[in-house]
Amino acid sequence: MKTQSIHTIKKELHHNSKEELIQLVLRLGKYKVENKELLSYLLFEAADEDGYIAYIKTNMDLQFEVINRESYYYIKKSVRKILRLTKRFIKYSKKLETETSLLIHFCENLKKMEPSYLNNQVLMNMFSRQISLIEKNIDKMHEDLRYDFEKEISTLK
Repeated sequence: MKTQSIHTIKKELHHNSKEELIQLVLRLGKYKVENKELLSYLLFEAADEDGYIAYIKTNMDLQFEVINRESYYYIKKSVRKILRLTKRFIKYSKKLETETSLLIHFCENLKKMEPSYLNNQVLMNMFSRQISLIEKNIDKMHEDLRYDFEKEISTLK
């Protein structure tokens, strides 16, 4: 089966009725957890971005608390998983402020985690990559937001 372009799909969707569109969206949501999460975000969370950010931060805090700290191998696996989930939630929002806020929170949690990330090169690289991504995002923002985020990131460095 050949996958159609988004433009072609958009044209075809204009020919469908409201009921048919609802059935298509529900069917799409059945097959992948990510599709269902995206639909949930768009329908329920998009209007309250601050609540969405707070929910993800709380979830991130809980995940950092349950990290297996027996060895750096388990710590790295857990931190990668947390970052992967965070990036997935960032992808749904597509807002620079949300992405920057969540990545700063991730870096704060990583920084205060025991044992320290400074004792492991992989975790140090992960931390520095996120800091550089945050700085790139800050450069794209409005001056007022930029100032607030720069104050937060200065405490991380």
